[in-house]
Amino acid sequence: MSKPVRSKSRLGKGGKSPVILFLLLLVWSICLGWGMSLVVAAKPTASIVQATTVISGPVDPIPERHQQGYKLYLENCSGCHIAIPPEVLPTDSWRQILLEIDQHNGKKLEIIGPIVQIMWNYLRAFSRPLIKQTEDEPIPELIRESRYFQALHPRVDLPRRLTHDTCVTCHPGVAQYDYRTLTPEWENSL
Repeated sequence: MSKPVRSKSRLGKGGKSPVILFLLLLVWSICLGWGMSLVVAAKPTASIVQATTVISGPVDPIPERHQQGYKLYLENCSGCHIAIPPEVLPTDSWRQILLEIDQHNGKKLEIIGPIVQIMWNYLRAFSRPLIKQTEDEPIPELIRESRYFQALHPRVDLPRRLTHDTCVTCHPGVAQYDYRTLTPEWENSL
C-alpha cells in the first residue's frame, strides 16, 4: 500500500499571505473612509429644537383619512358653540353625545347617520379612552367634569362655572379652531 500524499500549501507554512491580508485591510479602510466622508459632508438637518412649529390650527396634525370628519365636525358643531378639541373629553363622552345628537343641549339637530359616523371616526381617533378611577365614576358630559380637560390645564385656576365661552379668555383663536395661540398672560404657562 502506498502512503497518502500530502499536498503542500501554496502559501507556505505561515498560513494566509500577508499581501492578501494587507489588500483586504486597504479595501476595508477605503470603504470606511468613503462612508465617513459622506456622513460628514451631508447637509445637517434641523434638530427638533430648531424645527418650526405651526402655532395655529388644530392641536394635532390630522391625517387625510380623518380630514372629512374634522371638517364635518367643525361645520356641524361650531354653528351653535365653539368646537372643542376631541382630546378634552374621553371617547365615551363623544359616543354619548353623538348617540343623543338629535337632542343635543336641548336642541333638535337634523344630522344624518353617515355624517355622524364620519364625525365619530374623527372624534374616536383623537379622543382618549376613559380610564375610570373608581367603578362608579360617571362618564363626563360637560367639559368641567372631564379629568382630561383638567390635565390639559394644570396651572389654570378654572372658574366654577365653565362654559365654551370661557375658552376665549385664554385662547383667542377658538373661532378658527386654534387652541395653540394663547393670550400674552398665558403664553408661558405650560
